[in-house]
Amino acid sequence: MGSSGFSWKLKDHPKLPKGKTIAMVVLDGWGEAKPDQYNCIHVAETPTMDSLKNGAPEKWRLVKAHGNAVGLPTEDDMGNSEVGHNALGAGRIYAQGAKLVDLALESGKLFEGDGFKYIKESFATGTLHLIGLLSDGGVHSRLNQLQLLLKGVSERGAKRIRVHILTDGRDVLDGSSVGFTETLEKDLAELRHKGVDAQIASGGGRMYVTMDRYENDWDVVKRGWDAQVLGEAPHKFKSAVEAVKKLREIPNTNDQYLPPFVIVNDSGKAVGPIVDGDAVVTFNFRADRVVMIAKALEYEDFDKFDRVRFPKIRYAGMLQYDGELKLPNRYLVSPPEIERTSGEYLVNNGIRTFACSETVKFGHVTFFWNGNRSGYFNPAMEEYVEIPSDSGITFNAKPKMKALEIAEKARDAILSRKFDQVRVNLPNGDMVGHTGDIEATVVACKAADEAVKMILDAIEQVGGIYVVTADHGNAEDMVKRNKKGEPLLDKDGKIQILTSHTLEPVPIAIGGPGLAPGVKFRKDVPTGGLANVAATVMNLHGFEAPSDYETTLVEVVDN
Repeated sequence: MGSSGFSWKLKDHPKLPKGKTIAMVVLDGWGEAKPDQYNCIHVAETPTMDSLKNGAPEKWRLVKAHGNAVGLPTEDDMGNSEVGHNALGAGRIYAQGAKLVDLALESGKLFEGDGFKYIKESFATGTLHLIGLLSDGGVHSRLNQLQLLLKGVSERGAKRIRVHILTDGRDVLDGSSVGFTETLEKDLAELRHKGVDAQIASGGGRMYVTMDRYENDWDVVKRGWDAQVLGEAPHKFKSAVEAVKKLREIPNTNDQYLPPFVIVNDSGKAVGPIVDGDAVVTFNFRADRVVMIAKALEYEDFDKFDRVRFPKIRYAGMLQYDGELKLPNRYLVSPPEIERTSGEYLVNNGIRTFACSETVKFGHVTFFWNGNRSGYFNPAMEEYVEIPSDSGITFNAKPKMKALEIAEKARDAILSRKFDQVRVNLPNGDMVGHTGDIEATVVACKAADEAVKMILDAIEQVGGIYVVTADHGNAEDMVKRNKKGEPLLDKDGKIQILTSHTLEPVPIAIGGPGLAPGVKFRKDVPTGGLANVAATVMNLHGFEAPSDYETTLVEVVDN
C-alpha cells in the first residue's frame, strides 16, 4: 500500500470461482452488419463464429466500438485498433483524438512535449510550416486548435510561419472557406504586427489536394506536395482570400475540389516552399486523410510519385496517425496516459498472462492493451510472443496471414497450464479488409474462424472459459454506400470498394466448460462498449473490477 492508500488487491467475486484458464480472443476488423455479398464475414465459411452467434442467446451480444464508446469525439468517428485495444485493456474510456489535442493545448502540455521540442530546433533559422484542413468542422481538424497552435509557437520563438490551407466544404457548408480564410488572414496579420513573418503559402480543396485516404489516388497528394514543398501550382495569387474567391468561380468548382494554388510575392516567387532546415506540422488530429502526406514527408524510401526534392525537415504530426507503422515518428500530442489497466491489476493478483499476435497487431495486444506502455509488468508472470508478419507483399496475397501460427501458440500456452489468461489478436479481417480485395477478405475471415476453433478446442480440454470479441468493424462491409445504404457505383458502373473501418458494433461471446452455471449477459447495459469488456474478464477470473471501471456485461443468476 502506498501512502495514498492505493492497493492493487482486487476483491474476490462473491459468486465466481478463481483458477479457470481464460482465452481472450480479439478478431481485428470483425464487425456485425446485415448479411449481403459485401459482408465478407457472412460470405465466408465461419462455422465457429456462427455457432457462438446462434448458440445460447444470453452468451452472445454486440458492443459499441466507435465514437464516444472508445473516447472519440463524435459518433461519426469510426473505431480503430489503437483506441479499441486501449478501451479493451483499460476498462475505462479515455479521451482520444480531438479531445486529447484540446486538453494538450489548453494546459500548454503540448508545448512541453518531445515532439514540440523537436520542431522548435528549426525556429531560429528555418520556417515552421503548418499543413491541414481549415474549418471548424471538428472532424479532421478545428480552427480554434490551429489558432492556439499559432499563438503558442509564436510565443515560443517561431519567427517565420507558413500555413498551407486545405479548404473543407464537406464537414461544413460549401462556401464557408472564404470566411475561414479571412479569419486566418486576420490572425496572421496580428502576428506580423508583432514581428512574426506569418502568412498563408498555398492551398487547395481537401478532396483534390493532399487529403486522399487509403491510397486511393496519390495524384491528390502530389498536387499538394507540388504546391506546399516545391511552391508550384497552376494558379498563383498574392492573397489567399482572393485565391479562394476567384477559384470558386470556376465552373463545377467548390470548396472540396478547389484546384491547388500558391501565394507569390511581387516578383512572382512562391512565398513558402518547404526547404532544408524547415519544420513541418500536419495539424489534423484525425488520421485517415493525412497518413499519405505523412509518408511523403517522412519516408526516405518512397515511390508513390516523384517528389523532385525531399527536403531535410523536422516533421511532426499533431498526433501519431498510425500506431502500427509508428507514423509519424514524432508527434505533438502523446496518446493518453492510461493507468491501472486490467492487465496490470490481474498480474498483481496472480494471473499469469500469455499474449500473442503477429507483427502488425502484436503492439495492440500488448502495448495498447496495457495503456500505451511497453514491456512486461512482471516478467516472471508474463510471456509475450510476436510472430513475424509476411513482409514485402500486400496482405491479400497471403490472406491467411499468421492466424494458424497464432492459434497454435495460444493452444500450446493453454494446454501447458502455465497461464491463467491467454490473449491473442487475429489480424486477418482488418489487414486484408484494408486491401479492398473481397475474395481475399473472405479467405481471411475463414482463416480467422479456424484459428478461433483451435483455441476454443484447447479451452474445452482444460475446462476453461473463452471470451471472443473484436476491436472495430472492417470486413463486414466492403462497399461504399449512399444515405439509404445502397452500394455506390463509380462512373463505369462498378461498385466503390470500402477499405476503411466502419461504424458497426462488434460481437462478444462467452462460454466454455469452466463458465459457472448461471453466468449470462445482463440486459441492463444496452449501450455497452469495448471498455465494458475488462470488468467482464476480471469477473470471469474470479475478481470484482475496480469501482471506476465501466460496468461488467455479465451477471450470475442463481439457477
